[in-house]
Amino acid sequence: MDSDRLARHLQTIQTHLESALGSLAAATPPAPSAIAHSRDQLQAALSLLQTAQQSQRLQHSYTLALEHEVHHQKAQMQQAVEFESMLKRITDKVRDSLDESQILQTAVKELTLVLGLGGCNSALYDLNEGTSTIRYEYTDSIPTSQGKVAQMDHFPEIYRQLQQGYYFQFCSLFPNPVRGHVAMLACPIFVDPNSSQGINQAVLGDLWLIHDKSHEFSEFEIRLVQQVANQCAIAIRQARLYQAAQVQVKELEKLNRLKDEFLSTVSHELRTPIANVKMAIQMLKVSTIEERRQIYFNILESETVREAQLIDELLDLQRLESAAYPIQVQPIYLQTWLAAVIDPFSVRLTNHEQHLTLDCPSDLPELWSDPEILRQILSELLNNACKYTDKGAHIKLCIRPVRSPSDGDGNAQMQFEVQNQATILPDDLPHIFEKFYRVIQIDRYKQGGTGLGLALVQERVKQLGGSIQVTSRDGWTTFTVLLPNESNLQGIAPNRGNFKGGKPKGGKPESSKTGGGNLKGGNLKGSKPEDDNLKG
Repeated sequence: MDSDRLARHLQTIQTHLESALGSLAAATPPAPSAIAHSRDQLQAALSLLQTAQQSQRLQHSYTLALEHEVHHQKAQMQQAVEFESMLKRITDKVRDSLDESQILQTAVKELTLVLGLGGCNSALYDLNEGTSTIRYEYTDSIPTSQGKVAQMDHFPEIYRQLQQGYYFQFCSLFPNPVRGHVAMLACPIFVDPNSSQGINQAVLGDLWLIHDKSHEFSEFEIRLVQQVANQCAIAIRQARLYQAAQVQVKELEKLNRLKDEFLSTVSHELRTPIANVKMAIQMLKVSTIEERRQIYFNILESETVREAQLIDELLDLQRLESAAYPIQVQPIYLQTWLAAVIDPFSVRLTNHEQHLTLDCPSDLPELWSDPEILRQILSELLNNACKYTDKGAHIKLCIRPVRSPSDGDGNAQMQFEVQNQATILPDDLPHIFEKFYRVIQIDRYKQGGTGLGLALVQERVKQLGGSIQVTSRDGWTTFTVLLPNESNLQGIAPNRGNFKGGKPKGGKPESSKTGGGNLKGGNLKGSKPEDDNLKG
């Protein structure tokens, strides 16, 4: 009832009362009819008064309800403004920063302060390990849990829902030994797998909100947390994409730098023989002494060979690095096959008064590998040893089958060790397999080289599925090559034709006549091999 109707009721009551009082005052003594009329008017006035009082009470209740509703709406609007401000702060942080930790730490702090939580944390998933690790946390009234790792398969009822993208809230039936009775809301941090842009998992982690046990998270609060989780997902995706891009940029910068260095070095190496050739040709034009002319002819020949060798090694290295070099796997009987590898070094061993010791057991099993690539590996290493070993010093070639736990019941791996009495400085060892790297200070016979020898050795060993290491201690330098002994090396079927494995007639390998012997310079016959350009 509005105020106008209430006023009319009060005016009517006043009229009735004045009429009743006037009737009573006019009659002396009052007649019964006047008394009855006055009574009726008083009753009507009383009824109207009661109605007016009831209307006033209803209006008061309505006013209170309206004020309460206005206050509630104002509180909701204030909360919405706070939520919107919080989302803006987080969104600004996502836009202005690519630091994942800074953004997520801001998110859990903002949720705790704005929603009045006891605490909030964010965990990141490792789906390969099946773990959830709390990385970021902000607490107000509960103990910290940062760094805690949970195995997902121990809590399938929780993480199954989260990995499917569902949120849920619950309260603890039994008091947590650390937090006590609390109400919790869990919300996944996930991205759309169809637009993850390089993120290989849809669910990245989760947000956990801890509140008082009597609290129930409203739909409005849940929507807010979901929006915060979306911002966290964007932050994680941007941060990881940025990190991946930075790694690629650094790798491209490194490759570009290596390319420039390689081209610069190759240009220098290719120009050096050409410069010597031009110098020799100029001297031949002006020289009339036959002995000097012969010296210049020798320079022309050696520099031409050096140029051709450098080009051949560069081409070989390119083919090896691009995996375009074919492998012909055959059985190799090392006891007899090694003679063809060692014989060409006899002249050099004699000239340098060096002693070569071959340690090859007579019961060595056959090796399935590519004999030509293996010959190149051992020749390079032996050539390297001869180049950097003093006169009268020793060189050793030791061959042993070795078995590792991963071999199982298959053939043992084959180990080749080439040792020589020389020392490589510790600063040089990490660079020994780099292209064009030379250990010039210990080149005993000033033979020089291209610096590609050991780089080729390393690539050839990798091509055979093996590994190579170098150590230098106690006056000895040791190159250790470990090769697999498998007929299906790198998925290539063994070549049964064009056999070059060194198996003697009769089908049974003979015992090595050089096994365990001391092969001094001059004991092995053969022509002197071309000086391969190897590193120390």
